[in-house]
Amino acid sequence: MPNTNISNLSNLDIDVRTESASKPIDQILIHPRAIVHPRAKIGLGTVIGADAIIDEFVEIGDRCEIRARAIVTGHTKIGNDNQVGYGAIVGSEPQDTSYKGAVSFVEIGDRNVFREYVTINRGTAEGSKTSIGNDNLFLTGAHVAHNCSIGNRITVVNNVLLAGYVEVQDYAFMGGDVVVHQFTRVGAYAMVRGQTRLGMDVPPYCMAVDTNMVLGLNSLGLRRNGFSHERRRAILDAYKIIYKSHRNRSQAIAFLESTSDYADNPDIKLFCDFIKSSRRGVCKVYEKGIGRVEEERD
Repeated sequence: MPNTNISNLSNLDIDVRTESASKPIDQILIHPRAIVHPRAKIGLGTVIGADAIIDEFVEIGDRCEIRARAIVTGHTKIGNDNQVGYGAIVGSEPQDTSYKGAVSFVEIGDRNVFREYVTINRGTAEGSKTSIGNDNLFLTGAHVAHNCSIGNRITVVNNVLLAGYVEVQDYAFMGGDVVVHQFTRVGAYAMVRGQTRLGMDVPPYCMAVDTNMVLGLNSLGLRRNGFSHERRRAILDAYKIIYKSHRNRSQAIAFLESTSDYADNPDIKLFCDFIKSSRRGVCKVYEKGIGRVEEERD
């Protein structure tokens, strides 16, 4: 961001972190029209744009960019190298009728990008939090409700709506306009196609479609994340045993956990453990004839 019309933070009464004494304080740049509470903590190298609002209990790490008209409020802690896009709101009250003004939190890691008008609500209960890890990408209009738990390296595309207490595990991908019911989980390396509706858990590695259904594996995602042919083949075998064999769910998992070819495989253990720990149940296999069915390919 150019220095034109941006004031130097060294002239303001702000609590500035000094993690690196070698960096001059004047690397922090705040636009004259921004509103930053005197007790907000702002990291070195951070830039705050025009008409942005940073409230009292906010902590922002080093080298962040808070773009014009963004709002960071509540007890929100943001790590290093994050971008909060135009008009985004981070740390606002939960959209939960049980919320009565409790002190709750948002905690965000490093190197995340929140594009235009993303909204992230803080937790509902006293001391609870909404948490987001590292290296995630949230595109325009995505919503993260109270008490969600978002892992690392996840892509959340435009207008995805995550209800309260949703969990999204590492490397998942969520297409545009996906809606997710509260307490639902999306497993690691899963892909949720655009406009999918979820009220049941999506197991790791799977492709979620339609309403609470899976259609094969996220094979492209697995390849892009470095899964070898052998790993993908073993996961596909486990998927077929769980979803397409004559066994019921419990029998399929018992078979995988007791068969030497699968029992010691960490990828399959993750698959089985996720299903066993499901509280809402896991998505069913796609029913042929309802929509377009694609061939499963390794």
